[in-house]
Order: sequence, then C-alpha cells, then structure tokens
Amino acid sequence: MRSSMNAPRSYDVLIGTGGIGTGAFFAIEGNQTLGREESRGGRFLDRRDYCKLHIISHYAQRLMGRPFQTLPIGKVGDDDAGRSLLNEMRSTGLDLDCTAIVPGQQTLNCICLLYPDGSGGNLTVTDSASGQVSAEDIRKATPWFQKHAGRGIALAVPEVPLEARLELLALGTKHGFFRAASFSSEEMSVVKDRALLSHVDLLAINLDEAARLADSHSDTPQNIAEDVARSIGSDALRLSITAGAFGSWIFDGNRLHFLPSPKVAVQSAAGAGDAHFAGILAGLASGLSLFDAHQIGALAGALSVTSPHTIHPEIDRAALRAFAQNQKIPLTQPVSSFFNQTIP
Repeated sequence: MRSSMNAPRSYDVLIGTGGIGTGAFFAIEGNQTLGREESRGGRFLDRRDYCKLHIISHYAQRLMGRPFQTLPIGKVGDDDAGRSLLNEMRSTGLDLDCTAIVPGQQTLNCICLLYPDGSGGNLTVTDSASGQVSAEDIRKATPWFQKHAGRGIALAVPEVPLEARLELLALGTKHGFFRAASFSSEEMSVVKDRALLSHVDLLAINLDEAARLADSHSDTPQNIAEDVARSIGSDALRLSITAGAFGSWIFDGNRLHFLPSPKVAVQSAAGAGDAHFAGILAGLASGLSLFDAHQIGALAGALSVTSPHTIHPEIDRAALRAFAQNQKIPLTQPVSSFFNQTIP
C-alpha cells in the first residue's frame, strides 16, 4: 500500500536511517588509472566529506526549521570523528535520540580519489559503526512513529544494512508515513528481485542507478530517464532522477518533467544528489506538489556544487532564493511562497 501523492499534505517530522560518517579527498597526480602495485604522489584537499543520511538530514532541517523535527537513526564510532559529527548534527538542530556511539568501533570513513580530469572513486570502510545498524535499532524509534502517525516522512538511504532500511520503511507503512528511499547501483538487482519498491512512495536515483533499475542500454540521459519511467509504468511510485550538470527529472506516474541545471562554477559535485533529494523532501514536507518540490531540489543540488564540501554550509531558504534570483530562474508561486516564509 502506498501513500497518496494526489493530495499534497504537510509533514512535521523526518525519520531516517543511513550512513553517518566522514572522509577525505585525495588528489592523485596523473590521469592514468592507479596500478595494483604502483606508488603515486598526490595531496589531501581541504574539503569536508559527509555521508548520505547526515547530508539529507542537515539540508532538510535547515530548509524547514523548527518546529519541524529530523530524527536520524544511525551509529558512529567511539572516536574523534564520530564525536565531531554528532556535535555538528546537534548544532544543526537534528534530534539525536536514536543516534548512538558504539564503543570499540570506528566511524564510517572513506577516501575519495580524484584524478586531474575530474574522475575518481571511493575507498570505504566496510566494518564501521554504520554497518551495525540493525532492525532492532530502528524499532527503538517506534514511539516517534506513533507520535507522528500520518504526519511524517520515512527516509531510507544506503550505507547501513538493507534489512535495517526495510524495517524503517515497514514502520513508515504501518504508521501512515510518506516513504522515500534511495538504493545504490549494486543494490538494484536485489531491489527488483525482492520487489522492494512496493514499500516506497518516492525513489531518488542518479542516472547509473536508473539505468540499472530499468535495464536500460540507452546512450543519452533523456532516454535513460524515459526508460526508467516506462519501466514502472502507471504504478504509484514516484521518481526523482538526477544527471549532474545535465539536469534532473521527476516522474509523477503520468508525466516526466525535466529541469536543466543552472550553469555554475563547480567546486565539487560530491553530495549534490543528496542535496537535491533533501530539497524535494523539504518541499513535500511543506505541502508542495512534487512538481514544485522538484524546483527546490534542483536549486539545492546546483548551489551545493559551488562549495568544496559535501555539505554546503550556507544553504538555507534565503540562500536558495538569492541563488534563483542571481540565476534569473523564474519560480512557481508556491516555491516563491516557500522561500518567503520566515522560519525559526
């Protein structure tokens, strides 16, 4: 059973699970792929890296303000990185009732390798505290679901075990929450085999994830977006699809709607998809339609890449409104009203 998207309504809480961690960016010298036994020079970059749940939770809370509440369910290690992350999250206004420090474990961490041509990859710790988030940990948030029944968003994103995410979506279903999720490219075969999308109202994916989901071999972003929309047909599942500098789409079950990306000076594209997802969720939480929420997501994703950090520290409603004005982007009336509201 899906939540209805036909009559937008506002929500007062976001309860989510996913990775909480940090990382470092390492710029490698030379564009040739690093060899198995090769030594290569490089340098660490002054960029702060964060994981999916933290990024989305941060932007959602910054864009909504109080009395809206954001409850991340996750774990960090008993180390400096974990304690620093919790301090940052607390200062943003996130509720950490269900975020735990795990003695003897390390916080999720990764090294982002960057080549001079802009390509790269990640080396991620696989035995971190985030990997220990369980279905039982999710069930500890049951009082929150009960308190906000019918008035919340349940968010499930990668970097914690799949079974924990499914438990969160199940609790969301039981208590009438709107359910939003993303899955990695590597998880798409499991998603299809287990029909996991029947437990999701809004799926946020990038172009590669979309191609995997639809088994698409198309060679253009537009065609891949059309393929994945066609693959889910008239099902009640809604889609958000991002394609970096090319732009983004939303699919409302009937129509695929495209927004181009504004032309900006890119400092780092890391985290842009998560900023886009958070912008959409903030719009939906405010009672906007998916069409209007998409514009907020597109602005948040575009502005996020102008910062070298995975979380742009200045993004809020005022910053997005000013960005739209500077870019001469016409806003729909509901989006203008969203930006003009004063929040605590």
